[in-house]
Amino acid sequence: MKKDIEFPVVKDVAVAIVKESNELNEEVWNVYLINLKNEPIEGVLVSSRGYGELYSEKRATSELRHFLDHMDPKSYKKIEPIMEEVFCLSNEYWVSFYQKKVIFDKKFIFLPDTIRMETLVRVPILNKKGVLIL
Repeated sequence: MKKDIEFPVVKDVAVAIVKESNELNEEVWNVYLINLKNEPIEGVLVSSRGYGELYSEKRATSELRHFLDHMDPKSYKKIEPIMEEVFCLSNEYWVSFYQKKVIFDKKFIFLPDTIRMETLVRVPILNKKGVLIL
């Protein structure tokens, strides 16, 4: 039964949306997964999607899936770029991974209009300013 299944709590894994410059020196926003653990994580799968309302109409982005395979301890990997036009939507990143043969998963949801300059913090390990969810 569902009540008998253990759902381990995800700790020391974060998603950050960071404003940075690309190779053309243009400002862009990128989404990163950050492993703050002292151990690697394996079989990392990230599903991303945006959803919500815009001008009283329901809107949704395509759902994308990213397989990051292995992440070393205290490391980060870029998941995808994100366009400012979707900041008015809820942006969800569902992260699943294995640690010591145990599966973990967690949804990280950036609520509408929370990705902005006033909410930037220093992102650990990446050492850049961004919006961070632990």
